[in-house]
Amino acid sequence: MTDSAPARIWRHMRALWPRWTLLPPAPFVLWPLYCFSRGEYGRWELWILVFFGLFVPYWNARTKKLYVGIAPLALVGPLYDAMRFIQNLGITPERVHVCDLRAIDVRFFGFGVIGPDGQPGTLHDWMQAHALLPLDVFFSIPYGTFLPAAIVAGVFLYVRDYAAMRKFTLSFFLLNVFGFITYHVYPAAPPWWFHAHGCAVDLAAKASEGPNLARVDEYLGIHYFHGFYGRSHDVFGAVPSLHVAYPLMIFMCGWRCFKPWMRVASGFFYLQMCCAAVYLDHHWVFDVLLGTLYTVVVIGTLTWLERKRAA
Repeated sequence: MTDSAPARIWRHMRALWPRWTLLPPAPFVLWPLYCFSRGEYGRWELWILVFFGLFVPYWNARTKKLYVGIAPLALVGPLYDAMRFIQNLGITPERVHVCDLRAIDVRFFGFGVIGPDGQPGTLHDWMQAHALLPLDVFFSIPYGTFLPAAIVAGVFLYVRDYAAMRKFTLSFFLLNVFGFITYHVYPAAPPWWFHAHGCAVDLAAKASEGPNLARVDEYLGIHYFHGFYGRSHDVFGAVPSLHVAYPLMIFMCGWRCFKPWMRVASGFFYLQMCCAAVYLDHHWVFDVLLGTLYTVVVIGTLTWLERKRAA
């Protein structure tokens, strides 16, 4: 008697994953199902997670290997989205850092800038006063492509250097976990919050894409940045800047197998992101430096452990 198609598929899945056969897709299917139950059908990233969980682990041995390597990176999506349940855990208006962070930038990175109140200001004050649409568009590029760039980098490293891919995706996961913890231990408002609300803190406020990215949306006739950053659950999660961490991880983890032009491109992507974080009013310079430090420490620690294990 010929097996039915479901029976053949199940046998194939069991052959690839003899133990815990249904575990691989669980986080990438159950979380989107929860979101769909709340009417969030229009979120394209949820459909990508479903495809990743249902097909990549089971297609063949090569895609299973890809799944194992890239799963830590993909897990960041459901993890970040689930932070809606603990959005203000441990956060009070008195604990949110706003003007003290601005004071750090004024003291160490102001370079003689005068703010709108006639007092010493920050680079953000000057840039917001001299913002131009072409610069808005130019610096929106890294902000709009950092996630696809991370995925492409992961797939590229899968082909060229699987060990580097594992380090990259694990670094990505750990860095986000440490960043999310910092958001609650040291809640901090972004510069756009100060320019819109001053030093006052309202925990019920919604996240924003900021004025520069709003102009890009208006110019392009889309709502990409408003939809993406407007859903953020970390209005007061400016420290550290994870935006600058992602391209730096690509640069550091890919260095060994990148061609010279790819090293230059990934280094430029990192520098462009650093400048964009400040110009777009999303991060203080202090946040950018701390995001860089977090990245170097995480990747440096994993590299040290890797060498120690090899020895």
